[in-house]
This record gives sequence, structure tokens and C-alpha cells, in this order.
Amino acid sequence: MNNQIKVALIDDESLFTEGLVLLFSTVKHITVVATAAHGIKFLDDLLNIPPVDFPEIILADIQMKPMDGFELVEILKKKYPGLKIIILSSHYKNNVFGHMIKLGVSAFLPKNANLKLLVEAIESVHKTGVFFSQKDHLMLVSYMKGKSKSHDLNAIRNLSEREIEVIKLICLEYTNDEIADKLFLSRRTVESHRQRILDKIGAKNTVGLVVYAIAHQIYIPPQHFDSV
Repeated sequence: MNNQIKVALIDDESLFTEGLVLLFSTVKHITVVATAAHGIKFLDDLLNIPPVDFPEIILADIQMKPMDGFELVEILKKKYPGLKIIILSSHYKNNVFGHMIKLGVSAFLPKNANLKLLVEAIESVHKTGVFFSQKDHLMLVSYMKGKSKSHDLNAIRNLSEREIEVIKLICLEYTNDEIADKLFLSRRTVESHRQRILDKIGAKNTVGLVVYAIAHQIYIPPQHFDSV
């Protein structure tokens, strides 16, 4: 299982979960290590999963009983902050997207996304911690229109040219090591830049950093159409 991306699936639609397991069985570098019909069962299962099989990425639905996806994400973020979470939902719209951003999920995809987009999202989240499609970008712009940006102006002014350069490379899905090579810096220096950026803009993680960069046009995603 070396070099495998270990994922877990949580959804109360068994046919949907079984279908995903079957689809991922055709992808050599993605392994489904756990499935559960709802959040409570998954949280119990996590306690008994050996470290070698512990998931790195969670794919979860929003509408589940007795624990919905929102509550599950909040608990996972507190108990397992290293876990990356991708939400797969039929409620793929602006107001839900905004809530997902606040919760700090790594990606938000419609349930009718095809395998290519799912794999792309999983690979991006595994490598950089975040995935935003062009549709996500459009929803983010719409979501941010109703929010005040005045409190962020000082943060933008306080960002150095080097920090803006680092932000753009993070948004382009470069890892710390790749950014270090590209800018002729040490990995530790890049990590220091990343933390200083997070402190200045008030973000908690890479998801927040990318959201901030897109919302303030520091980074504009390439214009393309995603197949679903």
C-alpha cells in the first residue's frame, strides 16, 4: 500500500458508496480503507483502524442521519486536524459552499462529478490540502460579494512581494519543497513565509489561504469548464 492515497467514504446511500468503491478499484493509487453509513459509525470505526490503514482523506455527504455532514466535519476537525475532508453533495450551491469554507473542508464537489474530477480533486487535496474547480471559483466570488472586505485591506497591503509570490505558487498547487526549488529558498524559509502569510490574513490553513487569494484577486484560477 506504499504510495497509495488512503480514503474513507461516509454516505447513507449504500448504492452510491458501493459504486464509488467499485470506481476507485480501477484507480491504482487510490485505496478505500473504510466506509460507513453515517458519522457516528465512522467515528467509532476510526478508533479501531490501525495506523497503517488510517485514512488520509475523507469523502462525506452532508445529508445523513443521525449525524449530518456538518457536525461530522466539525468533530473531525477537532479530533483529527490532520485529516483532509472532501464533501460530495447534491446540494452544491452558494450558501452551502460558504458554510463549507467556514468549516475548512479541502474540497466541495457535486455528487454527479465524474471519476476524472474526483481523482483530480483527491490528488490535489493529498498534495496541497485543497482543490477548487472553476465552478467553485464562481461560487466563491458570489459568496464573497455579500461580505465586507474592508477589514482585509490592511492585510493585503502588509503582504510583501515575496509573500504574494508564495501565495500564488501555493494556489498553483506547488508543495513547500517545489516552492523552495522554484524560488531558490530553503524549505524552512518557505514554511516561515507560509505561516507569516496565514498570520497576516487571519487564515487557519491552506484552504483559507486559497479562499483569501481568490477572493482578493491575488490568484485567478484558469478559465476552463469542469465536466460532471
